[in-house]
Amino acid sequence: MNKADFLLAGVGGQGVLTASDIVAEVGIALGLDAKKSEVHGFSQRGGVVESHVRWGERVGAPLGEKGRIDYLLAFELMESARWIEMLKPGGVVIVNRQRILPMSATVGDAVYPTDEFIDQALRSVTDRVIYVEGLETAQALGNKNLANTVLLGALARAMDVDPELWLDVIVKRVPSKYIELNKQAFWKGLGK
Repeated sequence: MNKADFLLAGVGGQGVLTASDIVAEVGIALGLDAKKSEVHGFSQRGGVVESHVRWGERVGAPLGEKGRIDYLLAFELMESARWIEMLKPGGVVIVNRQRILPMSATVGDAVYPTDEFIDQALRSVTDRVIYVEGLETAQALGNKNLANTVLLGALARAMDVDPELWLDVIVKRVPSKYIELNKQAFWKGLGK
């Protein structure tokens, strides 16, 4: 693999930025140039967080273009539909089934879209849709904060990149007391 564009999107507190750091570092470990850009917004108040990562022989701009993203990682169900227009036709979307209701749906008149509506929106762009029970898997391992590592395992499964390379980067990025749990979460996401 010599080029890939990623968009990681979710809600504040889901580990989107840590995951995007790992994706960028995996690109560098592959010997590629990697650039990253992130938008936090109101992330500390449960707002949207997005991060672009680009790998290539030489990467100029850190932002991927609309309709040209190879891999969309949605850490929250509705975020997959919100960002699907960024994915290139036939690209891969990895969706955490976790629902985090926005304030407009909990106290306002907005309605959270149905699973069917979201799935139709995704499949209008690609048939390469991978649903992941990231939060459920993380909770089964005893720490809900592992959901991002479960999603990285699913990404590694969708790509032709050695899983051990991903693990090497993850081990360097997480606190030592959480290394073994993160390894387990990664392998669960990888389907092992």
